[in-house]
Amino acid sequence: MTFDVVYGLSPLLVVALGALLLMLAEAFGKPNPQGLAPTGEVSDAGAGRAGELGMGAAVVLFVGAALSLGVWLAGPDNLVGLELTRPYLIWDRFTVFVCFTLCLGGGLSCLLAGGYLTEHEIDRAEFFPLVLFSTVGAMALAAAGELLTLFVALETMSLGVYALVGLRRTPRSSEAALKYFLLGSFAAALMLFGAALLYGATGRTDLAGIGQAIAAIGQGEGPGAAQVLIALVLVVVGLAFKVSAVPFHMWTPDAYEGAPTPATSYMAVAVKTAAFAVMVRVLLIAFGDERLTSWASGWPPVLATLAVASMTVANLVAGRQSSVKRMLAYSSIAHAGYALVAVVATIRSPAAEGSILFYLLTYTVSTAGAFGALILCGSRGKEAVSYEDLAGIAKRHPAAAMAFSLFLLSLAGVPPTAGFFGKLYVFQAAIDAELYVLTVVGLLNSLVGAYYYLRVIVFMYMREPAPGATLAVPMRSGYVASALVIAAVLVIALGVLPNVTLEWAAIATVGRS
Repeated sequence: MTFDVVYGLSPLLVVALGALLLMLAEAFGKPNPQGLAPTGEVSDAGAGRAGELGMGAAVVLFVGAALSLGVWLAGPDNLVGLELTRPYLIWDRFTVFVCFTLCLGGGLSCLLAGGYLTEHEIDRAEFFPLVLFSTVGAMALAAAGELLTLFVALETMSLGVYALVGLRRTPRSSEAALKYFLLGSFAAALMLFGAALLYGATGRTDLAGIGQAIAAIGQGEGPGAAQVLIALVLVVVGLAFKVSAVPFHMWTPDAYEGAPTPATSYMAVAVKTAAFAVMVRVLLIAFGDERLTSWASGWPPVLATLAVASMTVANLVAGRQSSVKRMLAYSSIAHAGYALVAVVATIRSPAAEGSILFYLLTYTVSTAGAFGALILCGSRGKEAVSYEDLAGIAKRHPAAAMAFSLFLLSLAGVPPTAGFFGKLYVFQAAIDAELYVLTVVGLLNSLVGAYYYLRVIVFMYMREPAPGATLAVPMRSGYVASALVIAAVLVIALGVLPNVTLEWAAIATVGRS
C-alpha cells in the first residue's frame, strides 16, 4: 500500500486498530477496586474501569473523525491508488462525510458511557470494544460498493449492537436484545435473498455492475424484470428495518428502552446514519435506472409511503408515551421519516443527497445530546425515566434542564438550532423535487412532534413533583458533561453557521451508474 492509500483509509484503520488495542486493554488490565460496587465483587478485568476505557474509546473515535476531516481536505480523488479499493470499498467524499458523522456520534456515546456505567455500577467494560467494532462495520457499510462487502459490514455492525442492547442483563434488557436479534436476522436474511437474486439475474455483485445490467433490460439482453423487482422489494424491506421505518419499526421502542442509555444513543445515531448511507448508495447506483426511479414502477412511491407512515405513526404514538426514553425512541422513527423524504427527493433534486448528509449530522449531535442530558438528569437509583421524574428539575439542576431543553428544541426544529436547518434543507430539497404533498405532510408532522418535545420542557420548568414522589437526582460526571458541551457547541454552531457544512455536504454525492 502507498502512503496515499493508507492515509485515505486511515479513519477506518485507526478505529479498527483502536478496537483491537482496547479489547486487549480491557481483557488484560487490572480491575479498579475503587470503581466497584460496595460488595467489592470483581466480575472481570474491566470492572471499575469504565471511565478510563470510555475515554480511550472516545479518543480513538474523535481521532477517526479528525482523520476523516483531513482526508476530506486532502480530497479522496487526489489520493493516488485509493481507487484500487473499488468496488469493495468506495472511498469518496460521501463515505468520508458519513465516517466523520459516525465517529463523532460514537465518540459522544463512549463519553456518555464512561460516566453512566460507573454511576450505575454496570461493570461491563466490553461496551467500548463493541462500540468500536460496530463503528468499523458501520464505516465499511457506508463505503460498501459490493454486495458481499455490504453484508459482512452490516453483520459486523449489527452483532455488536445486539450485544450492547443486552449489556445490562436484566429480563427487560435480555428480551429487547433477543427481539432485536431475531428481527434483525430476519431482515438480514431478506437482504441476502435479494442479493442472491441480483447475482443470479446479473452475474455481478458490484453495485455499478448491477446497475449497468439492469439498464440493459428490454434491449435484447440483461436480467428478467420480475426477478429484479423482487430483489428490489427484498432489499428495500431489509434497509427499511435498519432505519426503523414504519411498519418495520416494532423492535425500536423495546430495544431503545431495554438497552443502557449510552447504547441507545449509539443505536439512534450510528446505526441509523450507516443504514441511510448504504440505502442511498444502493438505490442510486444499483437501482438508479430511470424506470426504477419512476413513480409508476420504481421505489420512490414505496419510500414516500414509508416516509409518511413513519412520520405520522411515530409522532402520534410518541405523544402518548409516559417514558421519556420511549418517547425519544419513537422520535427517532419520526426522524427516519423526515430523512426518507430527502431520499425520495434524490430522483429529481441535485441538492437532496447533501440535505440527507447534513440532516444526519444535525440529528446525530442533537440526539446524542438529548440522551446525554437524560443521563445527566438521573443518578443511580434515582434515574429520570418518566415525565413525572423530570418535574421541577429546572429548580434543582438548572444546567441539566437547560441542556436538555436545547437538544429537544433542536430535535423539534426550532431556529436557530442545527435541527431547524436540517429539516429546512430536507423540505427545500423536497420542494425542488416537486414533492409538495410529501413536504406538507412533513411540515405538519414537525408541528405535531413539537408537542411532545415541549411537553418535556413544560414538566421541567412548570410542574412541581407530586407529593411523596421519588425525585430524580442529577448525577455528577465529567465525561457526561464533556459530551454535552461538545454536542451543545455543535448544535449551536451548525445552527448559526450552517453554510460551510452544507456546502461540503452538497459535494459529497455518490457516483451513479
